Amino acid sequence: MILLKSDIRAVTNSDDITLVRQEVRKRMQEAGFSLVDVTKMVTAASELARNVVVHGGGGKVTINVIDNDGHIGIQLIFEDEGPGIPDIEKALQDGFTTGDGLGLGLGGAKRLVHEFSIHSEVGKGTRVEILRWR
Repeated sequence: MILLKSDIRAVTNSDDITLVRQEVRKRMQEAGFSLVDVTKMVTAASELARNVVVHGGGGKVTINVIDNDGHIGIQLIFEDEGPGIPDIEKALQDGFTTGDGLGLGLGGAKRLVHEFSIHSEVGKGTRVEILRWR
């Protein structure tokens, strides 16, 4: 796997969430992704960036454009140092929420991408990686 481009952005407020969406859209369009792929990844990015701000108290996102034997992918890595998620399985279930939302964030984001991984440690934070291939 070859890293073609990488950017790291702070995600601390609603303006940053908007900037993440715009940057993901731009990177995907530059890499030749379809409108459907762009929409799915931007939606997942928006949900995960919102989680970083609301539940993690802020953090960062790394946006990578990768090439795996001619297959182009966009990888997003969201990281925060918030309270962590005590029960990841439960958090991935539709309808589960710790706030005012619909409880579709993590599970919904997972369904919109080709690859999804999450690591969370209570008291230390959460890292979510998503990837979509062209």
